[in-house]
This record gives sequence, C-alpha cells and structure tokens, in this order.
Amino acid sequence: MRMPQATVETRVRFAETDAMGVTYHGNYLPWFEMARVALLDQLGCPYRELEKQGYLLPVLETGLTYHRPSHFDDRVRITVTLAEKPRARLHLTYKVERGDELLVEGFTVHAFVSRDFKAIRPPEIVETALAKAFGPA
Repeated sequence: MRMPQATVETRVRFAETDAMGVTYHGNYLPWFEMARVALLDQLGCPYRELEKQGYLLPVLETGLTYHRPSHFDDRVRITVTLAEKPRARLHLTYKVERGDELLVEGFTVHAFVSRDFKAIRPPEIVETALAKAFGPA
C-alpha cells in the first residue's frame, strides 16, 4: 500500500531560536503545518478550498520527540506521511531532518469539522483523493 507523503524545506530563522541557540520547541508545529498544507495540495485538496466549502481540520492531538537540536541558518526538511487511510480522523506523522540526521519526530491527529466544530464526514473530494492515493485495498 502506498502512503501519501509530502516534503517541504525551510531555513531556521534567528527568531525561531531560543537563548540556548537552538530552535525553540514550539516552532516545530508551524513547520508540521507547512508540510501538512503541502500534502493536502499534493492530494488535490487545498486547505483553503476545504475551508471555503465549510470544512475545518483542527488539531486534536499532537506529540513530538526531540532527538537532536537545530540551529539558526540550518536547512531542514520536514516530511509528513499519512500512514493509514483515515476513517474519522487523520493521523499524520512527521520527520524533521538536517541532511541525513533525524532531528525531530512527531504526529498530529485531526478531524473534519463544520464551522460550528461539529464532527462531519470528509468531503467527497478528500475521500476520492485518499482512495486514489492509497490505491486498491
């Protein structure tokens, strides 16, 4: 089974580092978001379009494991993977790497909700895109 995946790259900005000279831990979540948005784009379901149609994908849960620090001016690569075809929730995993070095691993869990934050089924465009991305069962 294929697993949908997207990769983005960024450069650690000075403002993203703390007094120890390492990337502040809270800055990894916006990087996860960058990769997640890229994945939705790649699947043909841009997040902006989903919002226009009244669908939201809030973060329900997140976790990060820090292996090595990154520093100002490092070039890092963030890869997001949708490891299993979702039912009610999207469970995404992330890796942040500098070259071949693993810096951070993490995950986020999301659900499709309406503008009033009631759980709803994903739109047909998402279900079609995921069926195509994962291939035959």
